[in-house]
Amino acid sequence: MPSPLPDATRQDATRSPLSIRLGFWICIAISVVVVLRRLYALVSEPASNAPPQLAAFDKVFASHAVLTLAHILPALLFVLLVPVIVFRALSRPSWIGRIFYPLGAIVGFTAYAMTAFSIGGWTERSAVLLFDSLFLFSLTRAWNFHRRRDIALERHWQLRAIAILLGIATTRPVMGIFFATARLTHLVPQQFFGIAFWIGFSINLLAFELWIRSVERNRSRSAAPLIRDPQARSSL
Repeated sequence: MPSPLPDATRQDATRSPLSIRLGFWICIAISVVVVLRRLYALVSEPASNAPPQLAAFDKVFASHAVLTLAHILPALLFVLLVPVIVFRALSRPSWIGRIFYPLGAIVGFTAYAMTAFSIGGWTERSAVLLFDSLFLFSLTRAWNFHRRRDIALERHWQLRAIAILLGIATTRPVMGIFFATARLTHLVPQQFFGIAFWIGFSINLLAFELWIRSVERNRSRSAAPLIRDPQARSSL
C-alpha cells in the first residue's frame, strides 16, 4: 500500500532549513566544476606551470582516461538532474525518472572500478567502497518503491542517495583545508585524501539523516492530535 503524505514529501526540499538548501547548491556547483576541470585536464596538454601535485593528479587520471570519462560524464548528467528530482518531485517529466536510475547505477559501478587508482590508498578506497555501496543500496530501494508507485518512500530513498553522492563535493573543501595546513601537519595528499573522503561523505550522510529525522518527528507531532481526536480522525 502506498505510504501516506506524498504531497508533503514534495515540499520537503523547499521547507528545509536554509543551511541545507545552501549546502545542496554549493555541492551541486562544486560537483559540476570538478567534472569540468577534469574534462579540461583530460583533453588539453599538461600545463607546464601547473603545481607539481596537481600535475601528478592529472597524470593519474590520464593513465585511465576511458574509465575516468565513463565515470564523470554520467556523474555530470546525474548531478544536473538532481535539482529536478529534488524540487519537482511530482511534477517532473516522466523521462527524468527513466534516466535517473540508470545514470546512478553507472556512476556507482564505475566508482568501484575507480578505486583501483585511489590516490589515498586503502583509506580512500575503504571510504568509497562503503559510501558507494550505501549510495547504490539507497538507489535500489528508491527504484523498488518507484515500481510500487510509493512516491513518499521513493523520494525518501532518492534524497538519501543524492545526499551520499554529493559527499564527493564536500570532500573538496576538506581537501582544501588539508592543503592549506600542510606546512603545519606535514601531511601529503596520499595521507590525507582518504581522511578527506571519510569526512566529506560522513558530513553529508549525517546532515541528511538529522534533517530527515527532524522532518519525520515534525510530521508525527502534527498528526498526533488528529489521531487522538476521534472526531478529527473520522473527518480525514
